[in-house]
Amino acid sequence: MDANDFPTPDADVDTIAPDELKSRIDAGEDVTLLDTRMQSDYEEWRIDGENVTSINVPYFEFLEDDIDDDVLDRIPDDRPVTVLCAKGGASEYVAGTLVERGYDVDHLEDGMNGWASIYETVEVEGYDGAGTLLQYQRPSSGCLGYLLYDDGEAAIIDPLRAFTDRYLADADDLGVDLKYALDTHVHADHISGVRDLDANGVEGVIPAAAVDRGVTYADDLTTAADGDAFAVGDATIETVHTPGHTTGMTSYLIDDGLLATGDGLFVESVARPDLEEGDEGAPDAARMLYESLQERVLTLPDDTLIGGAHFSDAAEPAADGTYTAPIGQLVEEMDALTMDEESFVDLILSDMPPRPANYEEIIATNLGQNAVDDDEAFTLELGPNNCAASQESLAGD
Repeated sequence: MDANDFPTPDADVDTIAPDELKSRIDAGEDVTLLDTRMQSDYEEWRIDGENVTSINVPYFEFLEDDIDDDVLDRIPDDRPVTVLCAKGGASEYVAGTLVERGYDVDHLEDGMNGWASIYETVEVEGYDGAGTLLQYQRPSSGCLGYLLYDDGEAAIIDPLRAFTDRYLADADDLGVDLKYALDTHVHADHISGVRDLDANGVEGVIPAAAVDRGVTYADDLTTAADGDAFAVGDATIETVHTPGHTTGMTSYLIDDGLLATGDGLFVESVARPDLEEGDEGAPDAARMLYESLQERVLTLPDDTLIGGAHFSDAAEPAADGTYTAPIGQLVEEMDALTMDEESFVDLILSDMPPRPANYEEIIATNLGQNAVDDDEAFTLELGPNNCAASQESLAGD
């Protein structure tokens, strides 16, 4: 039986929406999850948390009329359990079989696809530039974006194609004109929304330094060179070329208050340098990253906030709930930022995590060399981002 082709169970099964599950986890409630995906999928990407108990029993273990006692013994019968799968079909079936056996269970609506549809906004309270700055957070993959608005105008940095309609709706709700959509680089973990927003009347902006990588649509968008500035109301977004993660990696200094670093620097780590040039070119890219950090980023005032394009499970949110931190704090906490160049290169190359899932196809799509529809795009970017170097090796004691 295919994992997406299950009969409707005879028992009534309650459903929990992804955002409700997220709220329970955020509130510190003890949550028990039964993940019925295949073990390989589960090990690569799952819902975790300090108050989350996660159990993996693949759906096929529940297909027999007489489910093995060893399987049932793994499922707690003394507390509620939420069953989940990839898209919601298998989990509803499994939940039904468990309800018939007296378990207190519900199932996650739309499964991990539903979890990947959660997209939250949090105001960056520590930002002291003109206007208001919001951080978009996608908990399923750790993707971050930024919406700046002031005096009736707005700009979005690192938008996701899957949430194009969300950005336009948010701008309408705020009563602002979404003027710019800017990418920091050619992303390897998600499909960019810049071109879709440009097609909806927003001026799409990509780094000029990324064009030579093979961008096919550069003539249709605005290109941002180092030092270029974009006005949003009384605020200014300044282009800062910070190569290393990629040759075209570009940061955006938002009214001297926050540096949106893309994948160059995160609050818990620095970029991995191997996704564009591979293992052979990684050492040179790491040296380029070191120079960008030391000469373009760490020379900014210590109270300048850093906001990356991602966060990982190792990241600790700030008091306002955003994944941002002042430069001075990161220098104190991250050994990699105070090392000499060769030590830095050796360190970040020593323990590289797996590359993002489907990264080659995602890069080709973001370059305009590969065309996918919305459903294919959403599926390609499911899973962890893995765009940072190992957090364990970079953090201070």
